[in-house]
Amino acid sequence: MPDLRPFIAGLPKAELHVHHVGSASPRIVAELAARHPDSKVPTDPEALADYFTFTDFAHFIEVYLSVVDLVRTPEDVRLLTYEVARDMARQNIRYAELTITPYSSTRRGIDEKAFMEAIEDARRAAESELGVILRWCFDIPGEAGLEAAEETARLAVDLHPEGLVSFGLGGPEIGVPRPQFKPYFDRARAAGLHSVPHAGETTGPQTVWDAINDLGAERIGHGTSATQDPELLRYLAEHRIALEVCPTSNIATRAVADLDQHPVKEMVQAGVLVTINSDDPPMFGSDLNNEYAVAARLLDLDERGLAGLAKNAVEASFLDAAGKARLVAEIDTYTETWLAG
Repeated sequence: MPDLRPFIAGLPKAELHVHHVGSASPRIVAELAARHPDSKVPTDPEALADYFTFTDFAHFIEVYLSVVDLVRTPEDVRLLTYEVARDMARQNIRYAELTITPYSSTRRGIDEKAFMEAIEDARRAAESELGVILRWCFDIPGEAGLEAAEETARLAVDLHPEGLVSFGLGGPEIGVPRPQFKPYFDRARAAGLHSVPHAGETTGPQTVWDAINDLGAERIGHGTSATQDPELLRYLAEHRIALEVCPTSNIATRAVADLDQHPVKEMVQAGVLVTINSDDPPMFGSDLNNEYAVAARLLDLDERGLAGLAKNAVEASFLDAAGKARLVAEIDTYTETWLAG
């Protein structure tokens, strides 16, 4: 196969499943750890590579929450958000829906209005200075229970920052059934937010059905186990409920044994709208460009196939119609120019 990495590097892209704190580069994590020396997170960027080696999904959550604990002030929030956008700009990511867990910050004492101002200030700066359009998904940390759900819904509905477009549910799935969160998703959807819960990553397809039937899911975070249920695959394809697939993440958290066993090809063959995403890129030693290269191998794609993947993300996004048209046109122009060259 030809080396598609140069093409991927310049390809205009959208990303729909990427976490705010989980996108902190080793440089930023080390800087935050140095600011807060009581943390067990290493301050040496090289030592972070070992720290970010996970034994299973539960260990990943433990490490992730230790990094969350480094974000303690509005200044930390603003720094993190802008630097994430800077890393996205380097990859030619034009649009991203960044999953933010405000409960993790407000419960640590960050003033909720100062938190909103910090992310919004970073969002405006990212668009004007870096050319990256950011939108927010506020997600419930499932492991924190209904108290976190209530607080997240309140922050989303009552404060509703300008960049907020969707409402999600993250954290572990095992022992955290989706239906209990229905009232909070109902409230968020009534306020005009889209529903994008994680489901079917470390549990079976019933969790995906629950996300659809109880939470009104319009996209599914991961959905890895959906291929175990042909009826579910048909439903996802028919209703254009996109799957936010994160291949390297699934291996790092042991949700999938290895890349050759990843079910993304079955998803595509079933006609499901598949998008490729990086989830928590520095923690997994990856980025969106690398995930596109992985997808090219797993799906046997050429340049046009990769451009099609990029357009899937635009279609499944909550970008306005004019913005979608512009980004699709940019993808097409880039691809045709590349192939003509």
